[in-house]
Amino acid sequence: MEDLVDEDCQACQCASKYTEEITAEIRDGAKYKREMLSLQGDLWKNLAKVEKEMCRMKRQGVMATENYKSELKQKWLEIRRQQNQCDRTNGLTKFINGIVQLKPVEKHYFLKWMKFSLDNIARANLSKMRANYKEKCETPGVDQKQLEALDKLISDSSLGVEHFMRELGQFYEAECSMVKEGKMEESQRHFTRLPCIAADLMLEGFPVELIDGDASNIPMNWVAEVLTHLHIRLGGRSRMVVITVLGVQSTGKSILLNTMFSLQFAVSSGRCAQGAFMTLIKVTEAVQELLGCDFILVIDTEGLKAPELTALEDSYQHDNELATLVIGLRDITIVNMAMENATEMKDVLQIVVHAFLRMEEIGQQPNCQFVHQNVSDVSAHDQNMRDRKHLLEQLNEMTKAAARMEKQSREMTFSDIMEYDPEKHNWYMPGLWHGVPPMAPVNTGYSESVCELKKYLFEFIENRSRKRAGKDIPDFIVWLKSLWKSVKHENFIFSFRNSLVAEAYNLLSVKYSEWEWGFRKEMYLWISEKETFIQNQLPETLEGDLFHSLKMEARGKLQQGEQKLLNNLEQYFKGEAPNLNLIEKYREDFKRSANSLKRELENYSTSNCEEAIRIRRGQHKIDNIQSEYKQKIEGEVARLLAEC
Repeated sequence: MEDLVDEDCQACQCASKYTEEITAEIRDGAKYKREMLSLQGDLWKNLAKVEKEMCRMKRQGVMATENYKSELKQKWLEIRRQQNQCDRTNGLTKFINGIVQLKPVEKHYFLKWMKFSLDNIARANLSKMRANYKEKCETPGVDQKQLEALDKLISDSSLGVEHFMRELGQFYEAECSMVKEGKMEESQRHFTRLPCIAADLMLEGFPVELIDGDASNIPMNWVAEVLTHLHIRLGGRSRMVVITVLGVQSTGKSILLNTMFSLQFAVSSGRCAQGAFMTLIKVTEAVQELLGCDFILVIDTEGLKAPELTALEDSYQHDNELATLVIGLRDITIVNMAMENATEMKDVLQIVVHAFLRMEEIGQQPNCQFVHQNVSDVSAHDQNMRDRKHLLEQLNEMTKAAARMEKQSREMTFSDIMEYDPEKHNWYMPGLWHGVPPMAPVNTGYSESVCELKKYLFEFIENRSRKRAGKDIPDFIVWLKSLWKSVKHENFIFSFRNSLVAEAYNLLSVKYSEWEWGFRKEMYLWISEKETFIQNQLPETLEGDLFHSLKMEARGKLQQGEQKLLNNLEQYFKGEAPNLNLIEKYREDFKRSANSLKRELENYSTSNCEEAIRIRRGQHKIDNIQSEYKQKIEGEVARLLAEC
């Protein structure tokens, strides 16, 4: 009897041919994205920057507010117009035809074949580029710019089905924007069917991008429309529980979700997922009644603190925006960490707490589950009780500091912001592999621990469902728009390590402002006094060394003032102010500020004295001219009287 091979079935072969037509022209992932998927390149990244600048107005400068807003709006419209004028490439058209025209089974095979083919192309290219990078690193005297260019090329070379879907989202976004701005008629639209297609893919378990990790932005019209069509497809029954996972790069977030819910998030060493992806999990009717929801929405995020992002100026902003958004969207957040130490996530959590404090009332507490990966000790939970207690104490202290900075009327703790119990909400997972990969078997203890976590999560959801009704998709869309708007407008304290540093820095800044104003006041009084002194000088005195002597006197006074300010600064760091050790690195900044202030006041005092002397000399000249003409007039009057 002839053996049957799944790959030989007609549906699989048909999907394979569709895939070959698309991938045959792909040789270089970075080049293909740049030339064939151009809407998600520089255009989309520039648009994201303009949208955030429209909210934050950081680079307004001296321009009037309304003029600056109008200029940004024109930039935004121009980028959307450029996106809308781009034509669909041959590969993208074939991809759309594949997910629209193929039968459900063929479409499933098609997406699998696309993933396999694109992964094979990327694997071949990345192997060559990494070998080239290694060779250049080992070559003495290699140009650093070449290494940086090659490093960027490696980062840009990832190409997957999500990039094709992202391009569809951008076509839809551009068209939607043109219609809203009155630049296009509704009847001229070509991409109205795309959200419905993406909603169907979500129903089939395909992850859909929520946050674009490359541009750090949400295509809000696209995401909202996809979710709206999903709600329609479900017949209005779309109550759901949102579970998000957050953690530092390469700590096993995607593997945890894949094991827990049998998903297909990308996994490997390095930065796999970029941004955040949402996957819909169907729930059986029996479980629906138990959990009070129709679906579970799982949001997987990219790794925080990625090495390739650390050199970027706004990498901390990208991480903290992402963390704030995904924790804000959730019912339950799984905070994933390597080993027992929670320090790596502490910075991120406290920034999120600060963000929630500064936003308006969020309505409900997010629940945090801390998952510690690769813990081999079976007694880890008992052994780390002290560490958990210390972590909670630190988070409480930071929350109080943030609350004081935000002028909150009541004393607040971490538990007021997030629902967290150190004993119940900490999980210690053994390593995934029982030995050394790739031949090592999977550790059964890992699956058992994940099963225990999953069981607890379901119990937690069941208990919560009795207290409050679950959100449906329309509620989720409204909350997503509101939260993203808040994140875009929010002026986070991203440049500080945490709220304690910010508070200590703020206290020092207040003190320094007092010392600075005292220095300025003293110099302003001295200048006022010298201006009066100059006004009372005789002409011969002004022509002497008066300016030089005043200049030397000003320098001496400025030197004394600067030294006094520096002494105050030194005394402050020797004093009893809280958390001085955290702001030690800013001491030199304040010293340089004192020196800059001295130079500023020196220029101001010198120019004022010089101007006062110049004005006084001019007054003497005017007095001489007036005296001369007065005498002349008196002589003429006397002569006229004598003659008459």
